[in-house]
Amino acid sequence: MALRIGLTGGIGSGKSTIARIFEVLGVPVYYADQEAKRIMNENEQVVREVIALFGQDAYVNNQLNRPFIASVVFGNKDKLDRLNAIVHPATIYDAEVWMQKQASPYAIKEAALIFEADARKYVDYVIGVSAPQELRISRVVQRDATTEENVRRRISNQMDEETKLGLCDFIIFNDEQQLVVPQVVALHGKLLEIAG
Repeated sequence: MALRIGLTGGIGSGKSTIARIFEVLGVPVYYADQEAKRIMNENEQVVREVIALFGQDAYVNNQLNRPFIASVVFGNKDKLDRLNAIVHPATIYDAEVWMQKQASPYAIKEAALIFEADARKYVDYVIGVSAPQELRISRVVQRDATTEENVRRRISNQMDEETKLGLCDFIIFNDEQQLVVPQVVALHGKLLEIAG
């Protein structure tokens, strides 16, 4: 089985961009957020539990009613925690099955909540993506066409960046001061060595 590498970072850190650079280098990447959305539509057990938690409005035409779910969990930490308790274990399991099928020296799981979702034990190493908070905020405001206040609220619900990066084995700086591609290429070489 491939060496299992987690890739994480706070909102707006650019972890998806970093993941795509690894993909260009031929590394398979599992995008946990995208897969969680698929699981919430396709996994019958998850669908049943989401409906039990949010009611019939949770799905429209057998597709997750994301605006409705977002409106309920926004500012309701209990509901958000209960939703995560349904989705995270299913996504962790799905990622494990995917990882076992990879034949490359290493594979990456890109996920915002590796530490928060207790998924650290399912990867061998974790790469953290670091970017200054103001830069992260401006990226998300542009990307999601949202307000700075909304982004700050989302950041306040996440693990403190310094704490998160302190738990990582490797760090890539995506601060628009240092080039990221050479950092990724160097780390790729190091991970190939570790994978043996």
